[in-house]
Parts: sequence; structure tokens; C-alpha cells
Amino acid sequence: RQTRATSQLYRILSVARKLGDAVDRVVVLGIGGSYLGARALLEACCHPYYNELSRAERGGHPRMYFEGNSVDNDAIQGLIDLLADTPTRDVAGRWAMVVVSKSGTTLETVLAFRALLPVLRRSCGDDPDLLASLVVPVTGQNGRLHEWARSLGCQDIFPVPDGVGGRYSVLSAVGLVPAAILGLDIIKLLEGAAAMNIHFRQAPPGENIVLDYVGLMHAVEQKRGATIRVLASWNKALEGLGMWYDQLLAESLGKHEQGATPLTVVNTRDLHSRGQQHQQGRRDKIITNLIVDAPRVDRLTVGTSDFDHDELNALADKSLPEITDAAVTSTNQAFAEDGRPTADLHLPRLDEASLGQFFQMMMLATAVEGRLIGVNPYGQPGVEAYKRHMAENLNI
Repeated sequence: RQTRATSQLYRILSVARKLGDAVDRVVVLGIGGSYLGARALLEACCHPYYNELSRAERGGHPRMYFEGNSVDNDAIQGLIDLLADTPTRDVAGRWAMVVVSKSGTTLETVLAFRALLPVLRRSCGDDPDLLASLVVPVTGQNGRLHEWARSLGCQDIFPVPDGVGGRYSVLSAVGLVPAAILGLDIIKLLEGAAAMNIHFRQAPPGENIVLDYVGLMHAVEQKRGATIRVLASWNKALEGLGMWYDQLLAESLGKHEQGATPLTVVNTRDLHSRGQQHQQGRRDKIITNLIVDAPRVDRLTVGTSDFDHDELNALADKSLPEITDAAVTSTNQAFAEDGRPTADLHLPRLDEASLGQFFQMMMLATAVEGRLIGVNPYGQPGVEAYKRHMAENLNI
């Protein structure tokens, strides 16, 4: 019988507190769904320059870095340089690793783990018990990473649920462990997802955001040839969330010569780059605006200037959120005048509950659309083909 003290959620929170007390940096190793959700949560819910803040300003929570998502020699070496140059006499100089791989055979993640483990061992003074306490694997019940973790003596090993692909795993230990380490409220994250489940089960079409979103996207693709879905975030903090959705949509539905192509942009930044193509290029896109209704901090106003060289004193009383609202409205008007479809998705605020709802909404919508178009939304045979050829070409 499971008790509060033996529940996975309690264990996650306990490990997060332990690491928060022990280290000032945590490196999350993983690729695809093994890190994109955690990165999205950091960017959306933490300070925009979180890693640059002092430990006190971070509430005592560790800085967080993401690796094991490429085979970029210089990036990994740069992280090694940063970590190896850090004195380890006190908490401010100590670091830990969260390693996320269901099989333990994901090449990019394993290579990074192999490169970083000796660095961590040296920083621990070759103390095997200390090393084991600073490596937190999130993996399958069997497999190479699980065996590796056992051989290191790791006590805190969290499971990747059976039958759950990486892109659907953000609300499991895969995303919850890094989020808890950052000090985020993972209970509210899960409550937001649960609320979306209830809405999906009970709300009728026309009031059901999941079904309505799928219906709109499918209709525009079928009737207007909009095979490119542009997720236009109007907040820099949501770029990582868009990248998470890119993988979710692409890997789930991109099969049998079907599936829309996802593209994440950040406005107004990308109105000055991709905007021209979206406004006057091929009519193969639908733009979905992802809008945050309330800023997390005080509204910054334009203010007055004694010289007014930029001639913006007329906007002195306007806040940046008001200017963002005007930019959204103006962009939608420009698209509408040229008959280009748009949709708006609103997050009430940037917090864990809203993110939990968004994650669950998009996962449900992707599964529903897969059934609608006759595609299995859970496998990724194309990715497996690439992995097979990598093994052949590397003779492993």
C-alpha cells in the first residue's frame, strides 16, 4: 500500500530539496521529450535571466543547464570548462546531474553522461557515495542507464512510465524532477493538467477547447491547404514551450506522408524576419497566436523623454503589454485583409497551473488528431531509422 512518504511525488520533492541544499548547479541530460518540457517550464515560469541571479535571488534553488541533446563538441566542452573551473569547497561550487533516457542507449545523452561523469567524480574527490548522491537517473525499469545507475550506487532512480513516449512524458518524473529542483509548484502543474482532462471529458463540441482546436486545424488543412502550423508566441518565455510542441506534433503525426509541419516563432521579433513570408508567401500556413493575458511583473510604461528624439512621447502612458496587444491586433488585421487564417490561444498567466493545462491540451489534441487522420500518434519509426543507420555507420 502506497503512503504519502512512499509516493513518487513525495520522493521527487524530497530529492529536489536535498539537491537544493547540496548544490548550486544541476545539469539535465536528455534529448527531445527528455528535456524540452523541462526547458519550457524553466523559461516560462522562472526569471528570464534565472541562471544569472544570485543564489538568494533564486530562492536557494540551483541554476540549471541542458546538455545531452546534441553531439556538439564545443558546447559540451564549454560546459565541462564551466563546471571544472568551479571550486567545490561549499554549496556554491557543487553541481549534480539529472540523466533522462528511457533506454539508456540514446547516443547524444549517453555521450554527454560519459563526458561529464569523470568531471563530477573529480569534483567529489573520488568519493563514490557523494558521487552517487549527485547523479539522479530518470529511466526505464530495465536498460543500460538503469544498470549504470545501480553500479554507481544511485539511490534516487525515477521511472519513465511504460508505454509513454518522451514527447508525452513532461508530466511524469521526466519533467517533474527538473521542475521541482527549480522550485516550481509541481502540484499546481498536475492540477492544471487534471483540470484539462475533466474539461475534455465533459465539455461538448463548441465549448471543448481540445476538440475545437483539432477541428479548426484539421479543417484549415483540408479546405485551405494549410499544412504549416505556425505557433506565434507573443512572449519570449514561451519559445521553449513552442519547441516542445514542435516535437509533439512532428513526431506524432508526421507519418505516411501526413501531418502538418510545426514552426515556432516569437513575436514581435520574428515579424521582422519571417513575417514577410507569412504575409505574402505561399498560402500554406495557419498562424496560432499564443498570448499571455497578464504579465508576471509590474507593467513597464514608455514614459516621457525631455528630448523626444524618437517622437514617442505620445505613447508615454502606454505600457508594453498594451503595445503587445496592439501588435497582436494589427498583425491579425493584416493577415485577415489578405485572407490568411489565424487563431488565438490565451494563457491567463505564466504559472504552473496554466502550463499544466496547455501541456495536457496539446497532448490530447495531438492524440485526437492522430485518430482523426488514421495515424498512430504514439510511435516514431522515422526517428528509429535514423538511429539504426547511426549504429551501422559507427559500427556499434
